[in-house]
Amino acid sequence: MTPPEVMRLFKRFGLDRAMSSMFPRRTFNFGKSGAVISLALMVAAAAALCSCSSKPKGPQGPPPAMRVKVDLINPQPVTDSSEYVATLKSRQSASISPQVEGSITNIFVHSGERVNAGEPLMQIDPLKQEATVRNQQASTAAQEANLKWAQQQYDRSTQLAAAGVISKAELDQSRANLDAAKAQLSALKASVNEQETQLHYYKVVAPMAGIVGDIPVHVGDRVTTSTLLTTVDKPGSLEAYVQVPVERAPDLKTGKEVEILGDQGTTIAKGKITFISPQVDSQTQTVLLKATVPNDNGILRTAQFVHARVIWGTHPGVEVPLLAVSRIGGQFFVYVAEDSGGKSVAHQKQIKVGQLDGNNYVVLDGLKAGDKVIVSDTQMLADGMPVNAQVQGS
Repeated sequence: MTPPEVMRLFKRFGLDRAMSSMFPRRTFNFGKSGAVISLALMVAAAAALCSCSSKPKGPQGPPPAMRVKVDLINPQPVTDSSEYVATLKSRQSASISPQVEGSITNIFVHSGERVNAGEPLMQIDPLKQEATVRNQQASTAAQEANLKWAQQQYDRSTQLAAAGVISKAELDQSRANLDAAKAQLSALKASVNEQETQLHYYKVVAPMAGIVGDIPVHVGDRVTTSTLLTTVDKPGSLEAYVQVPVERAPDLKTGKEVEILGDQGTTIAKGKITFISPQVDSQTQTVLLKATVPNDNGILRTAQFVHARVIWGTHPGVEVPLLAVSRIGGQFFVYVAEDSGGKSVAHQKQIKVGQLDGNNYVVLDGLKAGDKVIVSDTQMLADGMPVNAQVQGS
């Protein structure tokens, strides 16, 4: 750009008078150094533009108050509860073991299958027992023949004794033989009944309607009376076994509520205390209580470990949201919106908290009715900071 072009540009933006005072026309010498002069003029123009565009700033005012949400503290019923680890057990669960020894020849059901009472589950090889039953039945048939012959002998002896042919002693002997035959036949029949009953045990049946559990045995396995074949569980209520420290034993009463908690701390089932042990466990110094828990939806399982919350009762108290509480050096603090000189400011207060009640802390000390606890943006606050408090929900 040539010096005349630069001057035309200055005139366009109204800077020609300023440049005339800075560089009189008699000093303009656009010779071979025209490019250098043009560069100097452009720099001067930029400086002039900056000086013209800059404006002095007025005094800065205080920052606006931060808008926060607050909760009004009001006394309300607070639940007094304690959490323990509990074991679930079923009062309607049967462990199936055989009553006889032998090898499994057939399994009629599968794990998870629903069965009715008396439905066959497994078959144990009955051949040896069937042979025993047949032998006893044959002995019984032979004894029935002996009894028939003894009866005939007695009838004949009775007639001969009446005619005076045989003595009374011979008649008594015939009578004794008949009685012995009858007694022996009764014993054999009882033995047959026993062996036939034993034969029924070789077919394992369901003791009640329910769901078949795991089947750890296989066809061909030899089992004894101590072998666990499977389980049958009847859907329905379970019992929660809870060990409570002996210090809380005086507060235990039948009918108090027990809540079963899920993984997220939510209540998935509720029950009532039905049994309190009169004895203390000498090793753990705890008292056993049992609570009946409904399980109609099948979420809970037998032998499952769960968290159980024992509800002792309720009392008037104060609660604050969990997110409004900060912990510093092992102490608990909240921010409270207070009036100061006609303005609302955030004031940090130390509190003493108790147990968690859902998503709230139970406050034991440090707050009173009417306090405005700040529940939003607490990480951005500082003690004495101006705030614009808005009651939550308004």
